[in-house]
Amino acid sequence: MPERRDRPARTPKKHSWRRQAPAGAPVPAEPVPPATGHGKAVPVPAGNGTSGSIVQSALYRDGRHIASPGSLAETFRQLRETPEGMAWIGLQRPSEAELLSLAAEFDLHELAVEDALEAHQRPKLERYGETLFVVLRAARYLDAPEEVDFGELHVFVGRDFVITVRHGAAPDLSAVRRRMEANPELLALGPEAVLYAILDAVVDGYAPVVAGVQNDIDEIETEVFRGDPEVSRRIYELSREMVEFQRATRPLVGMLHALMAGFAKYGTDEELQRYHRDVADHVTHISERVDGFRQALTDILTVNATLVTQQQNAEMRALAEAGFEQNEEIKKISSWAAILFAPTLVGTIYGMNFHEMPELSWGFGYPFAILLMAVVCVSLYFVFKRRDWL
Repeated sequence: MPERRDRPARTPKKHSWRRQAPAGAPVPAEPVPPATGHGKAVPVPAGNGTSGSIVQSALYRDGRHIASPGSLAETFRQLRETPEGMAWIGLQRPSEAELLSLAAEFDLHELAVEDALEAHQRPKLERYGETLFVVLRAARYLDAPEEVDFGELHVFVGRDFVITVRHGAAPDLSAVRRRMEANPELLALGPEAVLYAILDAVVDGYAPVVAGVQNDIDEIETEVFRGDPEVSRRIYELSREMVEFQRATRPLVGMLHALMAGFAKYGTDEELQRYHRDVADHVTHISERVDGFRQALTDILTVNATLVTQQQNAEMRALAEAGFEQNEEIKKISSWAAILFAPTLVGTIYGMNFHEMPELSWGFGYPFAILLMAVVCVSLYFVFKRRDWL
């Protein structure tokens, strides 16, 4: 960042990127710029900039908090009247009018303003003249549902201002503000020190997420080897969260190295350089852990698929064995039924007692019938025995 100096007056820019109203729709009137003591008009949102999206607005000088303006217009006025002052404005899901007001006052680039309005941006670091535009993806671990919640943070860093635009619950910038106000020496280093504190808070917020995910993976490994049928769904959901986590952390490594590459050019304080390098080390460590988590989940999913296949094979083998045993029993029953059917048939025929039957008056008829039944039964027995049906 360049050395801080007295803030010159800027001429508000007329942005051409604003969305056009649909055909036939009434065209809203431009906000009426209030008069200022410097003969400069600053457009402000309706209601004089007191929208509920303004979380906090404060002015600092030499690392000390000197004012907490109640509106954007008041913030602009007091900053112009404060030599060597710095404004730190925090917004949450601001309206287009509020961002237009900030863009006109601080000469924010139209592309950066549009990104801040739309949200859903990938982490990145862009420099527009003397203004840095940083997009960060914060994360927090929710214990009750055991899932990772992601938030988005846009930061504009200029020579004498820091603007934060939050989309989501994370990170808690009030804690960052308290930390900086409790350390005037660090805050006195200017807007880039605030950027460091924000980066540090976002990266520190990853640590509980890493711990929570590690615990989830340990639980999943136990469930996999226990044969829990719901574990596949949990692996899939956690894998998707790790993809989002990787998208949040991996670009930070390159962003911080790009930021550190400009230290010499912009005369960054040496102590602040050390702080940034420390954050870069933490980001690298977190990124490596996330890569490890993705690989571990891939391996667990493979092991789970293997175990499920083995379990299915075991079940199929058990069913096949049960079917085989059932077939053997059916064979035995069928064999004995055929053996018993033979004498039943012979006895039934000879039990009809018709006079025309020649065996009725034959002296050897009864022994012959008994012998015939025995021969048929023994023959069938040996036939079935030879075929392993008995």
